[in-house]
Amino acid sequence: MLIDARGLNCPIPVVKTKKAIRESSSEDTIETLVDNKTAVQNLLQMAKDEGLDAVAEQVDESTYKVSIAVSGAVQKTNAENVKADNEVAKTSNLVVAVSSSCMGVGDEKLGKQLMKSFLYTLTTLETKPSVILFYNSGAYLTCEGSDCIDDIKTLEDAGVKVLTCGTCVNFYDIADTLKIGTVTNMYSIAEHMMNASSVVKP
Repeated sequence: MLIDARGLNCPIPVVKTKKAIRESSSEDTIETLVDNKTAVQNLLQMAKDEGLDAVAEQVDESTYKVSIAVSGAVQKTNAENVKADNEVAKTSNLVVAVSSSCMGVGDEKLGKQLMKSFLYTLTTLETKPSVILFYNSGAYLTCEGSDCIDDIKTLEDAGVKVLTCGTCVNFYDIADTLKIGTVTNMYSIAEHMMNASSVVKP
C-alpha cells in the first residue's frame, strides 16, 4: 500500500500511515512518501512505538520513502482499540508540556532562569514525569546552546521520555542541532496529553 504524504503538514503523514496500518492485513507493507527528514523520523518513531519494523530511503532530492512491515502487528477491532485507549488513560502518568524557553510572563532573562531551575528541580524530585514535551520556543531547550541539556539528560537517563516537536524545530531552523531526546509530531503530542493522568505546563 502506497501513501503519498508529500506536502502534507504534521501530523497528517503519521495519521494516514497509522490508519493504513490498522486497516491492513498482516502481510501488508505500508510505504509512505514524504518530503522532509522530520516526517521520516516521526514515521520511524511511530513504527517503533507500534512494535513494527521500518526502513527509510531517499528516493530523490525531495522525496523520502518509509516502508513499514505490518507483519506481527496485532489487529484489533474498533471496540478493542477504544477499550485499550481507555485503559491507557487510566494508567498513564504525569506529562510535562514545555511550550516556551521561558517560565511565566515577564522579564525574559528571569523567565529563562526560572525554566532552568524548574527542569533541574524535576531531577531532584522522587516522582518524575513519564514524558516531557517540548514545543514552540520550548524546542530550543533540547537543542545546541541550551543550558538545560544536562538536566534534561539526567531526566532521560531516569526513564523520562523526552520529545520535541518536529514542526517547531523546522520552523526555527534548529532541527540539525537537537542534542537530547527525539523529534515527535502533533498526533503524538496530543495523544500523550489526552492519555495523561495529569498535564503540567510550567
